[in-house]
Amino acid sequence: MKNILRRLAVLFCLMLALALPAFAEGEKGEANITPQTTMKELRENPSIKGAGIYTYVYVWERDCGLLKSSKDNDTMLEVIGKESINSCVAGMNFLIDTYNTGTQITYKLYTPEEIAEDKTRDHAELYYFPADKPNAKYAVVLSGNALFYSGEMRGGVSTAWELHQKGYAVFALRYRIGSEAKDNAPIQDLGRAIQLITANAEKFGVQTEDYALLGYSSGGQIAGVFCGQEVGYPRYNVPRPGVLLLAYPINNFYEAKPIYRWLIDTYSEDLRYYDYNISGCVTPDFPPTYFWYGLNDILLMAFNYYEQGPALQKALARNGVPYHESVYKRAFHGIGIAEETDAEGWLNDATAFWKEQTVQAQQPAA
Repeated sequence: MKNILRRLAVLFCLMLALALPAFAEGEKGEANITPQTTMKELRENPSIKGAGIYTYVYVWERDCGLLKSSKDNDTMLEVIGKESINSCVAGMNFLIDTYNTGTQITYKLYTPEEIAEDKTRDHAELYYFPADKPNAKYAVVLSGNALFYSGEMRGGVSTAWELHQKGYAVFALRYRIGSEAKDNAPIQDLGRAIQLITANAEKFGVQTEDYALLGYSSGGQIAGVFCGQEVGYPRYNVPRPGVLLLAYPINNFYEAKPIYRWLIDTYSEDLRYYDYNISGCVTPDFPPTYFWYGLNDILLMAFNYYEQGPALQKALARNGVPYHESVYKRAFHGIGIAEETDAEGWLNDATAFWKEQTVQAQQPAA
């Protein structure tokens, strides 16, 4: 009974937080972002500022006053890269237009009281890309991170735009990284995000079932672990993800695990999210999984290549989980949408897989 009351209290707080005016409209900017727009110009756009979109890449840009302007003169193309720039620019312009219509873009995952207890929670938020039509399926996008780096623009905004174009509602998740990721904070952030979306499905115009988790690199590892039983979605009393879509996922942090513990959870002996392998979380009821990676992915090689995609494929096959694996000859790590690479178009294949699995899930059992 106590657990039920606690869950109801959490949902009530989330619904109450969304019912309150979370932002005040101010000056509106123009949707004129291009690949040559500088980071300073992007950040000074009134609608980008008003919407609350996170536009930093490294934590020292965010936290150190002397370095906040260090990338000011870099262009969007230089920061995002040619493989994702077109989608990222289109996504930013869409967010500007959406904000200008009076739609809230940024949603904090925690209440002011919860943030007061733990200041790092203020860095956990969702960026909302509404679908054109109500009752849409939705996806949550988890960009990659590298302790001090996060890819909310390259992975989050660009992918959210592409999925929006396909008719989905999308939530790009900014989760806690680096020293703020202690005590399984990224898993908590994802769990809270799904709770928030589920509790406010009508407000967001989305279906609560058959949603997708789409994760890049270490964001994919978080998404994959969340699909498991031990520390994943069952703990948050939310529906199982309908599908897991992964781009160059980290399946196993391998020899980096003790480094993560030393840097993030120095005094803890409990298992943490980075201790888990996605492949170790796979059971027969694991969500259908689409994943891809490149043969020339140097980062996956550094983590023992065969403990990454190949190990995940074996676990999915062994447990009878529907899956699709694509391995590309020329597809480096961190290329996002992957324009002008062998992986270009992968998102079309991934969403086709999602649709196929949704249809099969809705068919009556024989």
